[in-house]
Amino acid sequence: MTDDELKNHCLIEIEKILNSDTRSLRDYQSMPYPVMSDVRLFQNKLIEEELAYDTNELTHINLYMEKKMTHEQMLVFDEILNVIITDSGDFYFVYGHGGCGKTFIWNGLFSAIRSREKIIFNVTSSGIASLLLPGGRTTHSRFPIPLQLLMNLLITSSIVV
Repeated sequence: MTDDELKNHCLIEIEKILNSDTRSLRDYQSMPYPVMSDVRLFQNKLIEEELAYDTNELTHINLYMEKKMTHEQMLVFDEILNVIITDSGDFYFVYGHGGCGKTFIWNGLFSAIRSREKIIFNVTSSGIASLLLPGGRTTHSRFPIPLQLLMNLLITSSIVV
């Protein structure tokens, strides 16, 4: 990005902030006004990355995975996908022993959701688990969550009688 593009990008962001308060850079004579035709060049990078995929390929992957699912896996898959399609919102925790197909269900949901041109973030609590999911990352690396570790020492005394 050139210096002029960076300057224009900053001016666009300032204009957006001012517009939210019914103001504008035009209210300040000494301030330059951004070239607004460049707005489309500075879209949200995260959203652009998450929409940059081949929906046709994902549709084929999804169909293949659905054929391979067990009856129980399909019940979980359909339940969660239905909530997503109807936009009714819910919270699910899929629990099971190692090897029962939890990751297979999540990978199937990933391809099903993305094949419908929706955004899905595959996030996990551990780095090893994130390697098993397409585009998987730890929650902390995807959403920089500030973690503050507090160490409280509890000192107790015991009296033995």
